[in-house]
Amino acid sequence: MIQKTYYKTKDYAKIKFSFTVENASSIDIFGLNGDWKTPISLSKKKDGSFSADVSLPKDSRHEFKYLVNSTEWFNDPSADGESQNEFGGTNSVLSI
Repeated sequence: MIQKTYYKTKDYAKIKFSFTVENASSIDIFGLNGDWKTPISLSKKKDGSFSADVSLPKDSRHEFKYLVNSTEWFNDPSADGESQNEFGGTNSVLSI
């Protein structure tokens, strides 16, 4: 799930990412702000879900993917869309 919070007086929005995968021990987000090398780690909650709050600039577009257990890539079904990537798959798309 992706929840967007906009501020009238700020040039950024707060984005809450929540993602659940059975038997996940870690989930990282790659690609935000075009950064595919430095992940953002989601924190594991008591219910088994993972979440992170990230500030992103308004009027921006981001392609991203979740990496689960450092082995499996996932798109977010609640993203604004998908875009083809250079590896023959797709990335999630987030529009702020």
